[in-house]
Amino acid sequence: MLLPPDLRDWVPEDDPVHFVIEAVDRLPLESFRVNHRGTGDKQFPPHMMLALLIYSYANGLFSSRKIERATHRDVAIRYLTAGTHPDHDTICKFRRENLEAFRESFVDVLELARELKLLKLGNVSLDGTHIKASASIDQNVSYQRAVEIRQQLRLDIDELLARAESADAEEQDGQ
Repeated sequence: MLLPPDLRDWVPEDDPVHFVIEAVDRLPLESFRVNHRGTGDKQFPPHMMLALLIYSYANGLFSSRKIERATHRDVAIRYLTAGTHPDHDTICKFRRENLEAFRESFVDVLELARELKLLKLGNVSLDGTHIKASASIDQNVSYQRAVEIRQQLRLDIDELLARAESADAEEQDGQ
């Protein structure tokens, strides 16, 4: 190849990575901390780091080391990071130092996905009953129900963050 490949050609148009990148780009990220030590360490934009974590967690990758490996192996993640490769310490540190801002941003992205019908929340049980209705429950959400959904999203995200922290701790103990 004379020119480097364009990763946009390798990621399908319906891949969720496109949604995650667009959703995160619309979020205000002033509350996120970045490394300003000036030690020469590579700096990564908060939008990219946030999108990397959200996309990875949505795909079942919780370990910072596995996410780091995915930046080399997974085409969609490589597209998301624009061919850069944050190391596992940088990924873990970003999550830990921005925990509350990350949690709120993750909830915002999930709510947007739900509004766009890219995400279904809750359990579905089928018993064969057919019921006709004139109004869609998705379109008629009361304020109280919206608050409940947001609280449930926060609980789900807390569980994902606990899994990520546990995965990183297990890998550190294994070294």
